[in-house]
Amino acid sequence: MVHLFVSKEAELKKHLDEIHEDVVKYYPDADFTNIDKAYYFAAKKHEGQVRKSGEPYYMHPLEVTKTLTKLRMDIPSLIASLLHDVVEDTEASLEDIDKEFGQEVKILVDGVTKLSKFNFKSTEE
Repeated sequence: MVHLFVSKEAELKKHLDEIHEDVVKYYPDADFTNIDKAYYFAAKKHEGQVRKSGEPYYMHPLEVTKTLTKLRMDIPSLIASLLHDVVEDTEASLEDIDKEFGQEVKILVDGVTKLSKFNFKSTEE
């Protein structure tokens, strides 16, 4: 019996490449430095965390980011989507986000964090 083993690093790289492919379609000159940095920052901070389904927690921010690439969002928004749960679910702070990714991304992450505190009655709300 042959077991295929894919390292976590290879899996992360595969997902990151998918984001790159999507972004290049609408932003051909994109600088992926901070997207990559945010992706690995979030994956490291969420390391060991799993969702109720058992999948690694970083898959949620990844899926949010993929959705935003379909909406052709700008680079700071994509970075914030990768980081949006880091402040709520890890020891990382908004100050860490500011230091690593700048004030604009910090403000976006803070805004998403505040939105998550609202209780909406419906999807439309």
